[in-house]
Amino acid sequence: MKSHSILSYLLFFSLILGSFSSFSQENKFGTYYNQRLSLFEKMPDTKGEIIFLGNSITDGGEWCELLGNPKAKNRGISGDTTEGVLFRLSEVTRSKPAKVFLLIGINDLSKGVSKDTVYSNICRIAQKIRKDSPKTRVYVQSILPVNESFGLFKNHTSKTAEVLWVNAQLKTWCEKGQVQYVDLYSRFKNQDSELLNPQLTNDGLHLKGEGYLLWAETIKPYLKRKH
Repeated sequence: MKSHSILSYLLFFSLILGSFSSFSQENKFGTYYNQRLSLFEKMPDTKGEIIFLGNSITDGGEWCELLGNPKAKNRGISGDTTEGVLFRLSEVTRSKPAKVFLLIGINDLSKGVSKDTVYSNICRIAQKIRKDSPKTRVYVQSILPVNESFGLFKNHTSKTAEVLWVNAQLKTWCEKGQVQYVDLYSRFKNQDSELLNPQLTNDGLHLKGEGYLLWAETIKPYLKRKH
């Protein structure tokens, strides 16, 4: 009887621990994150997927229509961070996609995460994709410029110096490895400053339609590559 009681206690404790773990995940990454992830996990895997992975900026893109390609899959989650992407990578690599276009990091910087950590985590994401799906071609897109003049998202739009530093490190790192760096930054900034072109945004952080058209135009050449 005593052994049975101990086993019952351990079982009860493990159930409580599991519930606490699920609650911690929900609390850590947020309800929208978990809603989106639960949807992604239910979606059927298809051959030759082209994954767009990132935060709200990726989330806002209608990638199939923008690219005229039914293989394009949106795996953006508004508010996501490098840690959030690392946590959900198994869903991305499960389908062994042909290509992954990654854009992440600005939300980390807005929360006070160091630029070194953001850079390191982006590299870790790329490395894990290549490890879990070796034939997948990984494209690390530069963090986009931001613009303080709108007076919104001040924790994000004050990080231009950090964005420039992370992008420079990523460019150098990608050139040394088997990951392709995609410079979106220089195409999205003002010609005479480091600010996000105001014609492409209405809040200094997110993109309007013109911004998504420019993004699609920038990456279309990479879609044609077989390697």
